[in-house]
Amino acid sequence: MFGRRKKKDAAESAAGEAEQVVDTVDTETDEGERERVRLEPEPRPDGPWDDSEVREPGEGRVDLGGLFVPGVDGMELRVEVAGDAIVAATVVLRESAIQLQAFAAPKREGIWGEVREEIATGITQQGGVIDEVEGPLGWELRAQVPVQLPDGTGGFQVVRFVGVDGPRWFLRGVISGRGAVEPETAGLLEQIFRDTVVVRGEGPMAPRDPIVLKLPNDAQMVPEGVQQDAQGGSRFAGGMGQLQRGPEITEVR
Repeated sequence: MFGRRKKKDAAESAAGEAEQVVDTVDTETDEGERERVRLEPEPRPDGPWDDSEVREPGEGRVDLGGLFVPGVDGMELRVEVAGDAIVAATVVLRESAIQLQAFAAPKREGIWGEVREEIATGITQQGGVIDEVEGPLGWELRAQVPVQLPDGTGGFQVVRFVGVDGPRWFLRGVISGRGAVEPETAGLLEQIFRDTVVVRGEGPMAPRDPIVLKLPNDAQMVPEGVQQDAQGGSRFAGGMGQLQRGPEITEVR
């Protein structure tokens, strides 16, 4: 039996070896993909920060409980509500905005790679367009998301999905407006994302559970569209002390 196998045509043997090599490469590629989406969180020398890494998280930031959001001149802060819980905050700055939302994550596994793939799949299934690029905040998705325009016709909204894995948490940002269409103009929004502090807490949470936020003690809920007096008692210029409930940006899964 072994003698007959040795006498096989040389070309047939070479083909078999090539097939084995292909199988090996495919296996390694699959394993590489799995490793890519389950890597440990990378160092964050420029933020965003865990509350254990910042001595005074409330200095220059708005205390929303699960997030401390940097305050800058002229910004407007809106909260996003799911049921009775506040789960996200949106910073509006001139013609751009960034929605900030924090989630629980495994202790030693980053989830941003996996979440990116899920978001990309959901948007493309809806007919949208996705481009995965390495931007100022690391790997991000630049997307054209299908939307219905005010006149009832179909169109696209350009958004950027950014994210960073931290210790037992994941912070996602959704940049819209001019900062998405012209990413080079989004420097201040990107800095707000970097300087945000996440408060995960010590209690048990399932991975991907949203980290619930709260209103600051001196905040006032203002219906969307109501104009505010910019001379309010905010420590930041532009009347930022008034919080508005804004339209929730639905996560695409």
